[in-house]
Amino acid sequence: MSGAAAAAGAEAAPSLVRIWVTVIGAAIGAFMAVLNILIVNASLSDIQGAIGAGTDDGAWISTAYLVAEIVVIPLTGWLAQVFSMRRYLLTNAVLFLVFSIACAYAQNIEQMIVLRAIQGFAGGVLIPAAFTIIITTLPRAQLPMGLALFSLSATFAPAIGPTIGGYLTELFSWKAVFYLNLAPGLVMVGMLWATLPSTPMRLSLLRTGDWLGIATMAVGLGCLQTVLEEGNKEDWFGSPFIVKLSIIAAVSLTAFIIIELVVERPLLNLRLVKRRNFGFGLLANTLLGITLFGSSYIMPLYLARVQGYNSLQIGWVLAWMGLPQLLLIPLVPRLMQLIDTKVLCATGLMLFAISNFMNIWLTSNVGADQLLIPNLVRALGQALLFSPLSALATAGIEAAQAGSASALFNMMRNLGGAFGIATLQTFLTVREQYHSNILTHSVSVFSEATRQRIDALTQYFIAHGVSDPAVAAHKAIIAIGMKVKQQALIMGFSDTFFVMGASLALSAAAAAMLKTPEHMRRRKRASP
Repeated sequence: MSGAAAAAGAEAAPSLVRIWVTVIGAAIGAFMAVLNILIVNASLSDIQGAIGAGTDDGAWISTAYLVAEIVVIPLTGWLAQVFSMRRYLLTNAVLFLVFSIACAYAQNIEQMIVLRAIQGFAGGVLIPAAFTIIITTLPRAQLPMGLALFSLSATFAPAIGPTIGGYLTELFSWKAVFYLNLAPGLVMVGMLWATLPSTPMRLSLLRTGDWLGIATMAVGLGCLQTVLEEGNKEDWFGSPFIVKLSIIAAVSLTAFIIIELVVERPLLNLRLVKRRNFGFGLLANTLLGITLFGSSYIMPLYLARVQGYNSLQIGWVLAWMGLPQLLLIPLVPRLMQLIDTKVLCATGLMLFAISNFMNIWLTSNVGADQLLIPNLVRALGQALLFSPLSALATAGIEAAQAGSASALFNMMRNLGGAFGIATLQTFLTVREQYHSNILTHSVSVFSEATRQRIDALTQYFIAHGVSDPAVAAHKAIIAIGMKVKQQALIMGFSDTFFVMGASLALSAAAAAMLKTPEHMRRRKRASP
């Protein structure tokens, strides 16, 4: 009996090793796909100069990738069934690498946009595919470790992306941002090639596919993503282009939801949202995406516009948002055995919220040193939250529904991120204008304090080489105006950090509505 058990164990061990190699390879792909959302932003001005693109055109370098990625994520589950996970994932992994390198050789903005769109379409496959592989192949006891690995792509990659992009651009060139994908990408392809099981294609599914749902989804999500990416720049609904796209998005996505609820074989099973854990988990994940991507946009913007930091300096500040997670995330599976998973998730979200609330009293003196503690608190919160949230949201999801669950979970986090960046851009502009108006009304030449300040600055400029008193007085007024503008901008950033903290507090409230499954409770009771 003992010999038979040993033999069975010997056979089981390699299969588990094979599964983990697949999981690690898929997780590498998801990490690179998410990293490429933000890593290019740090090099955008360099890329625009190299290929002769204007500021407005250059924004499409990021937009093209995001639009393609958000459209393909919901398609991944179904297409993986049609072509088999092995063929579909490996093909897109190779395409992602090929078009990453091709982007480095783009000669003009048109080529870059097309290449980035194809790169995004291939990269978008890697995210939900990795999540599906993790939740369907790993034994239940090892699922927290798999989700912790995936969280590196979900939370660590957005945090570290601008840092890596800034360093590579400053030390080498913008092309290094695209070359970066090659080495880990080849490792990923090798691991997936060696371990992904071969399954037959099911091309018959193409005949019964939800083509109307696919069409309305693709058009709706593509238009919505474009609106969110370009809306602030185009003055939102003051632009006929944005208005038309918004109408198309609203009509298409409404039609998509109706179609998915009535057809026999829907592309996505939207009824999963009615399940308590998945519905509240999806809401928490969407709200998380708003701040996860939004803060990765707002923080570099603050450091550049207020503190005047260059890419390397910004990268150093942001590194403290990401690097500590490498040490903390491996500890999370053990914490999930010791602490209630829901409590752990809500704690992580609240710590992330607190890190934003710590930045609502910004001044012109708040730089790298003052941001260190908030960034460390953020890193701790992000490390704690994603694995528990994913485990609770997907608890009880059947293998047949894993594709839909993975697509919805990852799509809504990315959509939340796009909505967050677009909303926070506009909110920052509006609040800056509001504070500027308030401060301007307070700074009047009829005010004794203002006149004294103008006189003091006038004397300062005269003492520093301005011989004409009228010119010195004019420079003094300009200096006061610039100071008012800077203070209004700082106050706008403070308000923006408050909004991000509030979004995370709402996410924590949604996470508090999750129910810890019985098997997780049993595991905790069994833990020493």
